Amino acid sequence: MRKILLGLCLALSLPAFAQLRTELKDGWEFRRTDENIWRMATVPGTVHTDLLAHKLIPDPFAGANEKGLQWIDKKDWEYRTSFSVSPEMLNHDGIALDFTGLDTYADVYLNDQLVLKAENMFVGKQVPVKQFLKAGANQLRIFFHSPIAHDMPKFMKDRLVYPAGNDADDIPLSIHARKAPYHYGWDWGPRYVTSGIWRPVYMVAWNEFQLQDVWIEQKKLAGATAELVAHVKLNAIKEGAYHVIVQSNDGAFKTISLTRQWADGNQEMDIPFTIPKPERWWPNGLGAQRLYPVTVAILKGKDTLQRMQRKIGLRTVEVVNEADNMGTSFYLKVNGHPVFMKGANYIPSDNFLPRVSPQQYEKMFADMQSSHFNMIRVWGGGIYENDQFYDLADEKGILVWQDFMFACTLYPSDKNFLDQVKEETAYNITRLRNHPSLALWCGNNEIAVAIKNWGWKDGYAYSDAQWQQMLKGYDTLFQDMLRQEVQQHDPGRFYFPSSPISNWGKAEDFRHGDNHYWGVWHGMEWFEALTTHVPRFMSEYGFQSFPELNTVRTYADSSQWDINSFVMQAHQKSATRGNAAIKTYMDHYYKQPRNFNAFLYLSQVLQAEGMKVGMEAHRRAMPFCMGTLYWQFNDTWPGASWSGIDYFGRWKAMQYFVKKAYEPVLVSNTLEEGKIKTYVVNDLLADEKLQVVMQLMDMEGKILNEKTLPVTAKANASEAVHSISKEELLNGADANRVILYTKLVKNNQSVSENVFYFAAPRYLQLPEPVVTTHVTVNEGKISVQVSTDKLAKNICLMLEEDKGVSLFSDNYFDLLPGTSRTLQLVTQLSAAEVSNKLRILHIANACEK
Repeated sequence: MRKILLGLCLALSLPAFAQLRTELKDGWEFRRTDENIWRMATVPGTVHTDLLAHKLIPDPFAGANEKGLQWIDKKDWEYRTSFSVSPEMLNHDGIALDFTGLDTYADVYLNDQLVLKAENMFVGKQVPVKQFLKAGANQLRIFFHSPIAHDMPKFMKDRLVYPAGNDADDIPLSIHARKAPYHYGWDWGPRYVTSGIWRPVYMVAWNEFQLQDVWIEQKKLAGATAELVAHVKLNAIKEGAYHVIVQSNDGAFKTISLTRQWADGNQEMDIPFTIPKPERWWPNGLGAQRLYPVTVAILKGKDTLQRMQRKIGLRTVEVVNEADNMGTSFYLKVNGHPVFMKGANYIPSDNFLPRVSPQQYEKMFADMQSSHFNMIRVWGGGIYENDQFYDLADEKGILVWQDFMFACTLYPSDKNFLDQVKEETAYNITRLRNHPSLALWCGNNEIAVAIKNWGWKDGYAYSDAQWQQMLKGYDTLFQDMLRQEVQQHDPGRFYFPSSPISNWGKAEDFRHGDNHYWGVWHGMEWFEALTTHVPRFMSEYGFQSFPELNTVRTYADSSQWDINSFVMQAHQKSATRGNAAIKTYMDHYYKQPRNFNAFLYLSQVLQAEGMKVGMEAHRRAMPFCMGTLYWQFNDTWPGASWSGIDYFGRWKAMQYFVKKAYEPVLVSNTLEEGKIKTYVVNDLLADEKLQVVMQLMDMEGKILNEKTLPVTAKANASEAVHSISKEELLNGADANRVILYTKLVKNNQSVSENVFYFAAPRYLQLPEPVVTTHVTVNEGKISVQVSTDKLAKNICLMLEEDKGVSLFSDNYFDLLPGTSRTLQLVTQLSAAEVSNKLRILHIANACEK
């Protein structure tokens, strides 16, 4: 038996006539269908980006070009290419075209034969085409119907306006299309309703059968062994006896070999196997991300016909959402341990999705990991992300909260729409369920709370019959269908119909489930409300800022450098609040910025300092609160938004603050009932022996009060380790002229530090510091040493007219009197260029006196 297995394993590495898969990416052309002018096209791509490449339209993101480009989605477009097929290829038993992403209403013709009518951007389609192919040149043509023209008859038929308030058109048609909702506009991005081949097209050929899917289901995970089942799905063209192999590429488990007799047609088989001494997959910050490669191969004799590899992680994830003595919990247990979730909400990284490169995805997840994320929420108004996104989440230890693609509106419930959704959910659940990073499924974003609280029925003047029909459709889709789809295709994974579970309007709401708290920003409450409005799990909250000047330059020239200018307003999509809200909060907390660049800087500091209040409050409140996911991680275009990282990947002030607020061990000070309390939060699964060092000092560096105490930070817990009345601590000192500096020390190394201010920045009597910088190079790496004689609040290092994406290891930080800090800089610039372009802003020189 051992010799047989060795022979079979050798065959795996020497396939005789395995499945062929060829991407059709060359020779594409496109045209507007009312013109007979064919031009070169890029596939994957979009109509908008192809038009831009030919300079037929201006940059969609520059100036105020958005309105002038709305004609594109009213037209039909066509793509074509020619590809060659050899006689040998035609000898294969099966040949198909695999369309992994068509956006959205597409008729596909092969040699003038209609082979597919696609209707869903989120569903890949594989079409058998052998009968339509010929040796030599073959013509593939794809006709894209205008999404607007295609869906307008649906509106005309029922004359019902759905409450899709983010659809930036007079008649919201987005609800009819199974297409990325944000393409139709949102309060952080433009309206660009795209068409095109947005994911690759492949030609696939095989013999005897096609291996269609392999799902590795974890049945049991214990200390000694992991019990799994490989669910294999295939379509056999020829009956016969076949060998099935389940093999470890790294020797983690013994190879399983079976022989099966198959009839023709669809086949499914389950193959149990075990992994001894399993190493667990852990979220970022709690352990390693062990991934086991598992190969399933089908052989006939010694020939490997097809094989498929999966990378699996062994872990348990449980979402605990149940009544307790504090209300209704919402938290995740990973490998048996409650884990506080730290992360953000993710939106698509571009309006034109094929432009997002593999390198950009790698940077995004590197940024998440370095910012101490352990969760990212894929929000329901975007897309089901590509495979690389989830592969990187697996590798970096970032758990994925996965929404289905429904957000902020009710939807149709006719048979055709529900059939589309059923196919979409089955396709994407099947595609994603192997990933250990996938933590939960959520039906939609904010629709349940909107039904109860947003005044839709009266605001849209629905009749009782219309409203009841829409509510019934909601229950059919989110309470029934999606729940059943998850149970069928991904049993055991948590599903809930809508996030948030509770609204943010009443105190009682914060005791139940997850919450989207928008009292700050939409409710125009001050940042201090974030300390009192703490839910069981905060899955959305946020505040806007502008990107830095290097980003603003890409869409607005200097004549538009005013927040009330036409272009700056065009890049502010939060019409109900927008720039006025930023200015209102800024005036409340800060003195006036001295110029436009200072205003951009101050908007970022405002956002960062405000959001820090919420992040630390959530962490201090564990285990009552067990998660903080801020809105939003990234941008889909350059402009004002709630993001921590802008469209080009530049870190805003908030991202630097996130990195510190999400450290595994955190020290945090807060004012509660007249007392300054110092908390130590420990996310690690072991106790930490530390020292807390507290210093009350003036802004020139004089120590007024100092205390050091040993603490044991309990594992996976938050605890107040010190409390003192504000008056006793200040002891007569002017609250506007002193700070409380606190740090945690382990083995003589600082592991967390924080600066507490007793007054809002506009009241602080900040000195005029002398801040100096020194740029050095060591082994090709650039460092910048920053020094100050007096307190320098929110030091920002900027590289003027930097067209790349440079990243300092820290930024927007407070530098204590008489201290220096050395920062590492990742940049494409030389050290000399850094020295010439380096500019320093801080509160004292950015604000008027």
